Parts: sequence; C-alpha cells; structure tokens
Amino acid sequence: MELNHIAIIMDGNRRYAKLKGLPSAMGHTMGVDALKRTVKACQKFNIKYLTVYAFSTENWKRTKEEVDFLMNLLGATIKNELNDLHFNNVKLKFIGNLSKLSENLQTILKEAEIKTKNNDGVHLQIAINYGGRDEIVNAVNNLLKTDKKEITEEEFENFLYTKNIPNPDLLVRTGGELRVSNFLLWQIAYSEIYVTEKFWPEFDEKELKLAINTFFERQRRYGK
Repeated sequence: MELNHIAIIMDGNRRYAKLKGLPSAMGHTMGVDALKRTVKACQKFNIKYLTVYAFSTENWKRTKEEVDFLMNLLGATIKNELNDLHFNNVKLKFIGNLSKLSENLQTILKEAEIKTKNNDGVHLQIAINYGGRDEIVNAVNNLLKTDKKEITEEEFENFLYTKNIPNPDLLVRTGGELRVSNFLLWQIAYSEIYVTEKFWPEFDEKELKLAINTFFERQRRYGK
C-alpha cells in the first residue's frame, strides 16, 4: 500500500488562540509555522503531494478584518517563504476560484507557481477560495463549453482544479471536528480519514507520523 498524497483540513487556529488567551490573528500566524513544519515532514517521509485547505468559499462570511488579515498573511507568507521553498525543491500550486482574490495577491501566487514549476520535490497545493461543490459546478460549466455528449470519470477529472494531481490517499483533519467541510468532495471518495484533537498550530512531524502510521494499519478495499 502506497501513500503518495495527504490532504489536510487545517482547523483550529482561532480555537487554539482563544485557549491560550491570544488574539485570533496570532493563531493564524502560528498556523503558518505548522504548515512549514508539515512540508518539511512530508519531505522526510517521502510524501509526494500535500494539499491544504487555507481559505474556503464560506470563509468570506467572516469579519472583513479577519478576511483582510488572512489575505495579507497569505501574500506575505508566500513572498517571505518562496525562496526557501524553491531551494527545497517544493512545487507550488494554488487551487480554487482565484479570480475573487485581489490582483496583487493573484500576481504573487502566479509568480510563485512560475518560479517553482520545474521543481520535483513535494508538490504543495494550497486551496484558496476553494469549495468542493464550487469546483464541481465550475468543471461542469467548462464541460458544457465543449462538444462532448458523454464523459468518463477520468475525463471529468481533467476539468477539476486538481487536474494531473492524484487523489488523496489520506485526509487529515485537525481540531477534532468530524466533517469534511466541502473540501475535495470528488477527490476524497476513497481517501482514508484521520481526525486528531490537536489544533492546527500544534501540528508537527510527530502528529503527521501518527496519521501516517494509522493509514498503514488500515486495509483499502475499494469496495472489493
């Protein structure tokens, strides 16, 4: 059994900050450190693909102050970490409806993709303004623009944001919630699911190893 792709719902930044008596912004900032640790752990454990849920289509419902902070944090993090990610052979890809982001942020993300496009280490997909239902509707709308009358599952996947990316073998959710929150609905059809009570800012190499060990204790039968 192989483990090539891990997807993570990075949940619990705000709850962790509240628990520690810190502002929510600090929780999000500590979440960035957790992602850096996780990317390095994936390198160590030879995980080829890592997809993380950074900002959902539903997250726009949060206060303007928090949304603005998250967008600024994302742009600043990519700019600050890009050279290090590139040096470590990480390939960046951003998935979701990016057209709703500011032009400046779109430029930052596109330049990061271009700079790292030839890297062949960990493939890091960051989902921004992403929703599983939105992705499927977007795929159908693009499909309707073609002359196809029928389509296979394999062909349909070419219209998804995750085109050419294998489906996740393992879906990890931090923060203890037992739901998938509109994340990769098509792609996780047969993913193993691992939930930890640890909040995302607490996540590290040890926690990732626990998730990986649990994965290899299971049997993937695909209906057989």
